[in-house]
Order: sequence, then structure tokens, then C-alpha cells
Amino acid sequence: MPDPSSSRVRLLVSVRDAAEAALARDGGADLIDGKDPERGALGALSAETVRAIVAVCGDRLTSAVAGEPRDAAEASACLAALAGTGVGYLKIAWAPGRDAAGLLLPAGTPVIAVLFAEDGPDGADVPGLAQAGFSGAMIDTRGKDGRRLTDHLALPRLAGFTAACRAHGLLSGLAGSLRLDDIPDLAALRPGYLGFRGGLCAAADRTGRLDPARIAEAARRLSAPRVAAA
Repeated sequence: MPDPSSSRVRLLVSVRDAAEAALARDGGADLIDGKDPERGALGALSAETVRAIVAVCGDRLTSAVAGEPRDAAEASACLAALAGTGVGYLKIAWAPGRDAAGLLLPAGTPVIAVLFAEDGPDGADVPGLAQAGFSGAMIDTRGKDGRRLTDHLALPRLAGFTAACRAHGLLSGLAGSLRLDDIPDLAALRPGYLGFRGGLCAAADRTGRLDPARIAEAARRLSAPRVAAA
């Protein structure tokens, strides 16, 4: 598991199938994330597709989205459906302040709570996530209407979130219709990961296919000395 206190910011690329996973792997993605872009912000893939993605990725770190549950009981079922796929992390949508009573996290598979920017999450939400047993926390955008993460949340608020994650030993991530030009400002906040889908697709269409050149460029920018120093 990556060290939450590390200053290195890694590249998360969301993929819809094994073919895209191979593109992300070869392009330099640090974390290859299985997600169905046709089913909203956090549409889950089938267990069979997730297994195929894991197989293609070899020793590259993987994650898979488990859906947008209404409550802890539904979250437990969504996570259980993908727990045996061999994926490195599972991600589940989680509303700020949601009651975690009854939440059953799968043994042996760390779970990342994904909070939507439209709900106004901040660092104050992190202690409760740690107490509930999550291994990390990420902010994404629910609506995929062209607005980006920073259209919803200002940089100081995002900085408070990533700092709180480090303080509580949680891996952190920032995503939400990000573009390559967002990398310097967001990397300076020291999240564990920056997550991309649409920004790495042709014509910035998240339901289209990934562009290998854009993946490689994102990896290059994140590995640039000025980003590492941030």
C-alpha cells in the first residue's frame, strides 16, 4: 500500500475494460481504476471485467468502483460483489456524515470512500471516515457536465482535505473532470493520487476511448521535477 504521507503524487487512470487497462499500464499510470463511464460518476463494472483488468495489469496497482449506494447496507453488498476479484482497492461513494453503522468492509481489500464535490466535503469529514475503517478518501464530481473539481471547491478547501487525510493516515485522491493543466495546482496539495478519465480521452469525452498520448503526457507532467518538489 502506498504511504499516505509520501510527497509523490501518482496518476490514477479510470478504464472501462482490459484493453484500456493495457493502454493505461503502458502509458505510465500508477493506479489503474475499473469504472463504467456509461453509468455515471461511479458506475461499477462486472466482476468478470474487473478480473480481466487485474490480469492485464500484472503487478501494477489496481482499483475498482463499487457503485453509489444509498446506505451502509447497500454499500456492504456492492463491496462484497467485487471483493473476490483480486483488485488492490475498492472505491465506494459515501455521503459526508453518513451513518457507518452496519457497514461491512471486505477483509483483505482496502476501501476508499469517494465523496462528491457537490456535497461540499472538507477536512472535517475525514476523522469519521477513518473511524469507519476506510483506508482512503477521494473527492470526485457527481455531475459530468463540464464543470471541474475546482469549479465546486476552492484550492484551500481541497488542501484542508488532503492534509486531514495525511494526518489520519488515509490515502487521498482528487478527481472530477480534471484537465492536464490542473496538475500543477492540484499536485501542490499533495494528494496521493490525481484521477483522470475524460481529460485523457479523445475530445475530452469520458465515454469515448482513452488516448495513449494523453495518458503518457499526464504521467510525464506528474513526474516532472517541479511537481515532485511541490
